Amino acid sequence: MKARVLFVTHLLFWTLVLILGLPSAWSADFDYHLRPQAIAPDTWVLEGRTEDFSVDNGGNIVNTAFIVTPAGVVVIDSGPSLRYGQQLLAAIGRITPLPVVKVLITHHHPDHFLGNQAFPAATLAALPETIRDLTREGKAFTENMYRLTGDWMKGTEMVVPGQALTPGILEVGNHRLELLALAGHTDADLAVFDQTTGVLFGGDLVFHQRAPTTPHARISAWLSSLDHLATRPYRVIVPGHGPVATDDAPLRQTRAYLVWLNRTMGEGAAAGLDMTEMLTRPLPPDFRALAVQPVEYRRSVAHLYPAAEQAALEPAGDRR
Repeated sequence: MKARVLFVTHLLFWTLVLILGLPSAWSADFDYHLRPQAIAPDTWVLEGRTEDFSVDNGGNIVNTAFIVTPAGVVVIDSGPSLRYGQQLLAAIGRITPLPVVKVLITHHHPDHFLGNQAFPAATLAALPETIRDLTREGKAFTENMYRLTGDWMKGTEMVVPGQALTPGILEVGNHRLELLALAGHTDADLAVFDQTTGVLFGGDLVFHQRAPTTPHARISAWLSSLDHLATRPYRVIVPGHGPVATDDAPLRQTRAYLVWLNRTMGEGAAAGLDMTEMLTRPLPPDFRALAVQPVEYRRSVAHLYPAAEQAALEPAGDRR
């Protein structure tokens, strides 16, 4: 009888685990399993999962990177939580004993800056507009990440970079980094082109095999930024989300999706479709295989369609 009770209890426990999705929350040691991949001399990338935020992934849906120079390590984006930042720092320590001398934050979305706490405050740097937007919105982003990823965020607090970056050349050790101040995904998007190795870090201006996110998007500016990135003589491109590439596929894919999205919003508004009708429109075959679709399309309708409707209502003379 006792054995039967134990069996039933055991069975009920694991049934609850499966139903409630507890394996990650219960058994997680909160290890992101960060494994740096060498993509060029002195250069490593840690690829995140091409997913949406969840308790299962702890917010690890972002690509972060670091460059080891004789003068110290340059980090590009610090990740989605304090735990991530600490584990990123530990992963760097397994590659080199040199200290981190600069942490470049590409923009103000939470998966890119919430690991800041793990690094010395003096190393944190971002574009002035990113610092402004973090000051305005960072607290709300942080709170939302707690809701989305739970205890992975334990101890995480927002830290705003104190150093404002100036576009141009940043020389660190033997690496010549070109800092590009662009926009479109947000009001300020930093891209970094390492002229020494030919690696282009596109931040979230570039997505690959994952649908772009658009909560702060201005698509015309975004397309212009993609054109600017395409002029750089890169050998490797690191997107903000999705796999690293050695060709222009990430730029082409991001551009094609944004052009389609912009056209779809405009055509729907011109035809007088309401938002519910827009939400049910089918995706073209080329984009159905992108990760986090059609969820991101539905979000983009919420983000972008009201402005498209407003533009459709304006007299032609007011659109200039």
